[in-house]
Amino acid sequence: MFAVTILGNNSALPMHDRHPTSQVLQMDESAFLIDCGEGTQTQMNRYKIRRSRIAHIFISHLHGDHYFGLPGLLNSYSLTNRAEDLHLYAPSQLEPILHQIFEVADTKLTYKLIFHPLENEGVIMDGKKITVECFKVKHRITCWGFLFREKEKPRKVDIEKAKEYKVPSSYFSHLKEGEDYRQPDGSIVSNLMVTKSAAPPRIYAYCADTKYDESLCQILKGANLIYHEATYLDEHEERAGLRFHSTAGQAANIAKLAGAKKLIIGHFSSKYNELQPFLDEASAIFSETDLALEGTTYLVR
Repeated sequence: MFAVTILGNNSALPMHDRHPTSQVLQMDESAFLIDCGEGTQTQMNRYKIRRSRIAHIFISHLHGDHYFGLPGLLNSYSLTNRAEDLHLYAPSQLEPILHQIFEVADTKLTYKLIFHPLENEGVIMDGKKITVECFKVKHRITCWGFLFREKEKPRKVDIEKAKEYKVPSSYFSHLKEGEDYRQPDGSIVSNLMVTKSAAPPRIYAYCADTKYDESLCQILKGANLIYHEATYLDEHEERAGLRFHSTAGQAANIAKLAGAKKLIIGHFSSKYNELQPFLDEASAIFSETDLALEGTTYLVR
């Protein structure tokens, strides 16, 4: 499964039973935490997120609603005797902040916390099934977006065709890697004759906090699912720009220009109680839009 679960969808002030930004991306047995606002642990418990599966945490920037829940989470991992390494990708200024918190509390972590400072755009994690890239977005302070790109899957064996050309099943693993098959008489069975292309790799893009920026469209091009902030409704477009945030309509326009398959919008300002107007404004521009609702899981497909 390749899917994202929303833990928090609000901006700085938790209100209307909405929480600061946090979400978990799952790929099969692995999970990746993206931002960690206050209340993230409580939301994990509420929505039955298996935190033991999280080995990589990504923090977009150092506004409190995106990382104030992190020190508590790191401490809780230690209280439950975590032993596995934990990788943290974040702006470099976060490392001394965490050191000071742990020092004054005399906290000794039971696991190795490996800090990866975000300094340059590009690949920051290269896993077995997925790569993660960071890219800069336009916010009031240095802020990063993240691109989770599924690795290309092996080709699929066409069983009937393989039988027809008498390719033994013991050779199927080689076919999946793109190799041809040599018959006992020396003739070659082309790989393309007995295999099919796997589905194209899927992409999840997390745009963090950003003002409207069409230059992002090239980075987000063809993404299967984009999360883009929509702090304000369109009537407050000027306020959004001054505060380095976006409106619902602007988020939708980015998804449309990027040729995305689906968009989810979040980071809603606490000035709004009802969220339906956000969906109405965004859907009028990009029909494949959903609200990033807490506790809801969205498939990347």
